[in-house]
Amino acid sequence: MSDFFFARSQMAMSLAFHIIFAALGIGMPLLMAFAEGMYLRTRHPVYLDLSKRWARGTAVLFAVGAVSGTVLSFELGLLWPSFMEKAGAIIGMPFSLEGFAFFTEAIFIGVYLYGWNRLSPFLHWLSGVVVAVSGIFSGIFVVTANAWMNAPAGFKAVDGKITDIDPIAAMLNPASFHEVLHMTLAAFVATGFAVAAVHAFFLLRDRHSLLHRSALGIALAVASVSIPLQIASGDFSARAVGRLQPAKLAAMEAHYRTQTGAPLLIGGIPDDATRTADYALRIPRGLSLLLADDPNAKVVGLEEFLQSDWPNVRMVHWSFDIMVASGMTMLALAVWSGWLGWRRRPLAGHPWLLRTLVAAGPLGFVAIETGWVVTEVGRQPWIIYGVMRTVAAVTPMPGLVVPFVAFTVLYVFLAFVVFFVLRRQFLAPPAPVSATRTT
Repeated sequence: MSDFFFARSQMAMSLAFHIIFAALGIGMPLLMAFAEGMYLRTRHPVYLDLSKRWARGTAVLFAVGAVSGTVLSFELGLLWPSFMEKAGAIIGMPFSLEGFAFFTEAIFIGVYLYGWNRLSPFLHWLSGVVVAVSGIFSGIFVVTANAWMNAPAGFKAVDGKITDIDPIAAMLNPASFHEVLHMTLAAFVATGFAVAAVHAFFLLRDRHSLLHRSALGIALAVASVSIPLQIASGDFSARAVGRLQPAKLAAMEAHYRTQTGAPLLIGGIPDDATRTADYALRIPRGLSLLLADDPNAKVVGLEEFLQSDWPNVRMVHWSFDIMVASGMTMLALAVWSGWLGWRRRPLAGHPWLLRTLVAAGPLGFVAIETGWVVTEVGRQPWIIYGVMRTVAAVTPMPGLVVPFVAFTVLYVFLAFVVFFVLRRQFLAPPAPVSATRTT
């Protein structure tokens, strides 16, 4: 296998690992601050216990995310030096702002963890809110850099060199809004359902646990509010991709031939040779209707582009279908739990819902991972869409199989450490209900 393959594989593995902790770094502080806010409002000790547990979990996840994020920053320079030479002056600003947000989050996590009995209750809660907001902004700044790679703007290209850089215009590129919105909501959805799954698991063991009942209610509330917004943002994103990256959109839908009244394909096996998708479920005129609100609208197919400029159609199409299926499954769960809440029926009394929540716990992260496959693989063969090919950006350094294996082992080790540390946190007995907070 070529060093180009291992460079891409190492970057893909690092991103796949880090994005889980990046999403949790956005979602967990929100749950943490929400729980303490409920304590300040009700003075019920269970919310205080819950906010402390989630705070300790947030700190562990933040630490591992910091390690994997640091590795990624080094990999950008070591594996893709030509890309950094060309794009560094443009994406430097969002990455610098991300660093500022990261250090703000780190400082206030420390304030939050060690300020329980040193700050007033309101100021302590406010420090948790700062952690949540800075985590969100940290994600926003990184995503704007990725959006620039999909829709480069804010510069001029003269003789292959980038000049006249406008970093603000680069950050506010045409893809930034829909990518930022979609990723932020994805983090809330994935975290909400994952946390709900953990507490649903413990409720199956003890239906009367007030801690897990309260935690399930908060996590499901965040997930259930976010998932319909996420579905709407996904529709908005797909339309934007159709305008900005029509080849990616065509690969997402396994749409080979330009036509009016284009059908929507679900599943199937795309075949580049025959330019068909065998065994797919076809919804007549569905793609035209979704993209343009017109069942007779024209949709550009892959045939309009050189085949050397096509992404991996099977990988992109299947990833897109898995992402959509995961999102619709979580939407159905949100409707189910919302209906029970509207009927004022306790969720802990419905074992089938709890079992389904446990089984669906990973779906949010499955959707995030496959969504990023669509975003990154769908842009290929470009590292900067329409400007620089990925093969031109890779390092000439040989022997990349060695760091690939080393970092794979590191990530597996970190994953086991996180699992056992968080497991210990969740298995700790709840604090006595009569406990009160000292200030």
